[in-house]
Amino acid sequence: MAFETLSEKFSALFKKMRKEDKLTGANVESAIREIRIALLEADVNFKVVKAFTEDVREKALGQEVLLKVNPSQQFIKICHDELVSLLGQDNSQIKYQNGLTIIMLVGLQGSGKTTSAGKLANLLKNKLSKKALLAGLDVYRPAAIEQLGTVAKQVGVDFFNMGTNVDPVEVAKKAVKKATDENYDVLILDTAGRLQIDEKLMDELKNINKAVHPDEVLLLVDAAAGQDSVNVANTFNQDLRLTGVIMSKLDGDAKGGAALSIKYMTGLPIKFAGVGEKLTDLDIFYPDRMADRILGMGDVVSLVEKVQETVDQKEAEREGRKLMEGDFTLEDMLKQMKMVQKMGSLGGLLKMIPGMPKISDEQQEQAKKEMKVFEAIINSMTPYERRHPEVLKFSQKNRIAKGCGKTNADVNRVIRKWENSKQMMKQMKQYSKSGKMPGGFGGFGGMR
Repeated sequence: MAFETLSEKFSALFKKMRKEDKLTGANVESAIREIRIALLEADVNFKVVKAFTEDVREKALGQEVLLKVNPSQQFIKICHDELVSLLGQDNSQIKYQNGLTIIMLVGLQGSGKTTSAGKLANLLKNKLSKKALLAGLDVYRPAAIEQLGTVAKQVGVDFFNMGTNVDPVEVAKKAVKKATDENYDVLILDTAGRLQIDEKLMDELKNINKAVHPDEVLLLVDAAAGQDSVNVANTFNQDLRLTGVIMSKLDGDAKGGAALSIKYMTGLPIKFAGVGEKLTDLDIFYPDRMADRILGMGDVVSLVEKVQETVDQKEAEREGRKLMEGDFTLEDMLKQMKMVQKMGSLGGLLKMIPGMPKISDEQQEQAKKEMKVFEAIINSMTPYERRHPEVLKFSQKNRIAKGCGKTNADVNRVIRKWENSKQMMKQMKQYSKSGKMPGGFGGFGGMR
């Protein structure tokens, strides 16, 4: 995940700062040096690093901070506020019109623009309840038109194109007319790209811009491209009225420098973040939430939203009641595992929870394999056995194991997992009645 190394360094620094009784010139300068090194290693532009560290130093050594009861916490807050400012503060929201909102997507060829257009349409439709129309303006590559049509079908939104033997400006005009006449909320124009920026490309994009006056002109940039993303953004912005960027591959191993540099260096806020390959893997970019994650504070708000989007609320309440009543079967355990899988990678979810330990890619892969084994074993049982696994005898376990290509030991492991979960639910029920945490909950038994 982008920012992972940077987040670890900030967390280590803050742990050290919490041991300080007060902020002094010496410990602030020491912290600033560590921040500078961490940001430069994350490929943040040196001008951005200089501005950020100077602002943090000035505010951390101010008289108001020095008089705080817990100045180390105030230092963390200063870093957080400066990160939010660096990432764009409140400029990340699309300004939707009362009628039709036109979004024009631009970018280099091969940057994933067409897929991002589909992701954006999916987000508009399913998260924001907007009626969206996708329009294909890349008339030079038949495959691009076909790909966008396929993506539109997968997402479940309408698609407009006029083939390849036509002027892209005419396609844009006709798309706007259709979207206006048929009361669409948002029109997404997927324009052509080039392997590199050239005069012909920019002239075409300028002509489309002048013809339809889009409300948003968004540039797709790759987080893995580092400072090259800043250069591309500046070049496009010289000729087009860019209003923001979509930063792709923020789920990958990019250092994160592009995301932290682009607003300061170009004035363009990040409006959306690509966080995976699926058509559902595009998020609205919230600078404050990203700052929380970079500083190791988690992102509980985004986690709650993800749960609300992927988990049926009534089903969750029903399952919750069953759990607290002790009516917990293997079928219920399988449902829970599938709910977690629908929400994304386990590592990504844990990062949203403050204080949760980091798990390696190997551990995530092992967890995935274990879930698949559990599912195969549970599906190999009869409905009665899933509801009453306590009655299983050796011969039945042997049959179940053979039916799914596993071993008796695997079957026993699933049953032990179920028994442990049931026991934990009983303890939680006792806690809900008494208000006293039972032992065995990770060392919290003595807390009140």
